[in-house]
Amino acid sequence: MSTGLPPGVPAGTKVFGPGSNCTLEVCPVDISVYGYVPSLAANAIFLALYLISACIHVYLGIRWKSWFFMGCMVLGAVNATLGYAGRIAMHYNPFDFVAFMLQIICVTSGPVYYSAAIYVTLAAAIKDFSPSLSRFRPDLFYWIFIPSDVICLIFQAAGGGLSTASSGQSEIGVDMALVGLSLQVAMMLIFCGFFADYLFRYFRSAQYQADLGRRITGLNFGTRLKLFFSFMTLAILLILIRCVYRLVELRDGYRGGLIHDESLFIGLEGCLVISAVYCLMIAHPGLIFKKSRNVGILDSEDYEFQKVPSGTPAQP
Repeated sequence: MSTGLPPGVPAGTKVFGPGSNCTLEVCPVDISVYGYVPSLAANAIFLALYLISACIHVYLGIRWKSWFFMGCMVLGAVNATLGYAGRIAMHYNPFDFVAFMLQIICVTSGPVYYSAAIYVTLAAAIKDFSPSLSRFRPDLFYWIFIPSDVICLIFQAAGGGLSTASSGQSEIGVDMALVGLSLQVAMMLIFCGFFADYLFRYFRSAQYQADLGRRITGLNFGTRLKLFFSFMTLAILLILIRCVYRLVELRDGYRGGLIHDESLFIGLEGCLVISAVYCLMIAHPGLIFKKSRNVGILDSEDYEFQKVPSGTPAQP
C-alpha cells in the first residue's frame, strides 16, 4: 500500500483507514491496500458455497444431534460469509475501510472454528474407539488443543482489528495476527503428528481387521472408517497448507508481494478452506457415531461409537 498520493489525486485525500474518502473515481486502485479490485464472481461463489455448507451442516447436525460439531462448522461458515461479503463490498470500492476490516478479521480467523471441530471429533473417536492405541491421552486433546485454538482466534481477530484501526501504519496488529497464525500452525503440526501415529497403529491393529467385516445400516464399517479418516485427514492438510500460506503472506505486512496477488488468495485461501469444509461433511461424526447427542469439550462420552458388540465375529 502506497503512502504517497500519485498525480491527479486531490490533496488531503485519505487512502486508508477510518474516514477514508478514496473511491475508484478519485484514486487509482494500485494505491489501495490490496492493489487490485477483488473479483466479484470468485467472492460471490465462495459466499454462496459457505451459505450452502452452513445449511447442510445444520441439517446433518440436527439429524445426528452433533451439536458441538455443527456449532463450530456453522460459526465458521457464518464468519466466512461475513468476510466474503466484505470482499464483495470492496469490489465496488477497494478503499472501503469497514469492508476491509470485516474481511481481514473474518476470513483470517474462520478456520479456527473448523480446527476446533476436528480436534474434538478425533479426540472423541480415539477415546471411544481404541484409546489404548494413542500415545497421547484423548482427554488432553481438549485441555491443550482447544484452549490453544481459542488463543489463536483471539490473536488473529485482535491483530486484524488493530492493524485496520491503525490505518495500516502499526505493525503491532500484523504481529499479533502472525502470532495467532504461527501458534495455529504449530499446534496443528503437533496434532498431525499424534494423529498420524494413531492412524498408523490403528490400521495395523487387530481391531481394525475385525472392524472391516462389520456392517451397520448400509455401508460396512470398514468403508465408513476409511471415508471418515481419509476426508478428515484431507481437511486437516488443507487447513494446514492455508495457514502456512497466510503466515507467509502476512510476514511482510501490507507491503508484501503475496498480499497483492488475488489469484494466490483465491487458490490458497478460498479454494483450500471451502474444500476442507466440504470434506468435513463427508468426515462428519455421524458417519461413524450412532448417536452424537451433545458433544462438547468435556463430554465426549456422549458420542456413541457405531460398533457392534465386541463378541460379534467379523464377516469374511
